[in-house]
Amino acid sequence: MSETSRKLTTIFCADVQDYSRLMGKDEEGTLSTLRRYRDAMKRLIEAHGGRVVNTWGDGVFAEFPSVVEAVRAAIDTQNELAGYNAASDPGKQMLFRIGLNLGDVIADGNDLYGDGVNIAARLQSRAAAGGIVISNTVYDQVRNKVAVGFDFLGQLEVKNIEGGVPSYAVRIGGVQVVDTAADYRSAPEPAPARVPGVAAQEEPALQDWRRSIGISLVVVIGLAALNMLTWHGEFWAKWPILAILWVAAFRFARSSKQVDIGIARMAITGVGLVAINLFTWHGTPWAIWPLLGLTIAAALRWVNRPRSGA
Repeated sequence: MSETSRKLTTIFCADVQDYSRLMGKDEEGTLSTLRRYRDAMKRLIEAHGGRVVNTWGDGVFAEFPSVVEAVRAAIDTQNELAGYNAASDPGKQMLFRIGLNLGDVIADGNDLYGDGVNIAARLQSRAAAGGIVISNTVYDQVRNKVAVGFDFLGQLEVKNIEGGVPSYAVRIGGVQVVDTAADYRSAPEPAPARVPGVAAQEEPALQDWRRSIGISLVVVIGLAALNMLTWHGEFWAKWPILAILWVAAFRFARSSKQVDIGIARMAITGVGLVAINLFTWHGTPWAIWPLLGLTIAAALRWVNRPRSGA
């Protein structure tokens, strides 16, 4: 007999929307399409370090050691299958729903059991056709690491889980894909989980971001106007204006999920160095050397960055 053990893993659960209807119309054609789509899904799962645990009926059940790679695999899967469907007859298109959960499970040989698995299956059942729904445990790990948007759906009712499971829909290609008829309970979005000893990353709301940028612009314009009104042949406001714009640019890069924060910081630093060189110009373009170093570092980061499924 195989021994059982417990482990923390990311569960990937997918099945086909309206599979019975498709089989009723064309059993052989539907089975052929299912095999083709499953092969593509298996290839993408393994490319992201995952393992297909089981396939049953029209479903696919897999696990990933990396939460980020699980989300990327799900996004890649939906994007690739969307391409397959675009070339198919509308009545024969096969749309998968995917649910992801990070949880503690029981491993019995190659099989997995427990609430962590059940939650992933429940999330999958509430995703829209072609969509992805993730639990809050997945969201807390990937919200600043994957270049897609997320929409808080509320508390998903799950058997044996008191209070439900906070869940999120993944925006694929900037579009929210979620089953609007899902039985979610309205609830405020929970605060991101904090890991003891690790500082939580700031994620300012859009309204706060607009307010901070607006204040920066007002201060910059005020300094420029004050400099003009008290002009004595010196543009003294350039230094505080540069500092304010520099800080505002860093805040924008940090709050945006669509840019690589490391590359953005290098780009902002490079622009700042060029501005300082121009403001202190004495005939020597000294900024070219640190700018070259930043460019090489940014290029290396770009080439070696983790593959994104967005």
